Amino acid sequence: MNKKILVIHGPNLNLLGIREPGIYGSCTLDEINKEIKAIGDNKKIACEIFQSSHEGEIVDKIGATDANGILINPAAYTHTSIAIRDAVSAKKIPVVEVHLSNIYAREEFRHKSVIAPVANGQISGFGKNSYLLGMTALIRLL
Repeated sequence: MNKKILVIHGPNLNLLGIREPGIYGSCTLDEINKEIKAIGDNKKIACEIFQSSHEGEIVDKIGATDANGILINPAAYTHTSIAIRDAVSAKKIPVVEVHLSNIYAREEFRHKSVIAPVANGQISGFGKNSYLLGMTALIRLL
């Protein structure tokens, strides 16, 4: 495996499976991570998976990564974090933003992503499949 993808899960995603299953589904983060790793293994791409509810930790992780691409669900930071946006922009590697729910069908404040303009693309609204589709797209970009 000579290529690597950094997968970042933002705040509260560690609560998947119990947090608002009507919005986020019943899949746990561990279940999603297993499927992400399976896609990576199938394509001979290593996956480093990281979850944090702390903006600075996410920024530091992006800055320090040696990955070839990033799959990120910034969660609530999607709409507010200029720091994460700047870290993504500075890295100069392919980035795909994903969301379990359709952020455009939710509250108006969720309709704007500050990350999307510096990402290669965004996938939202397909539950755990947003991650799997995002992995496929990111691998093709690599």
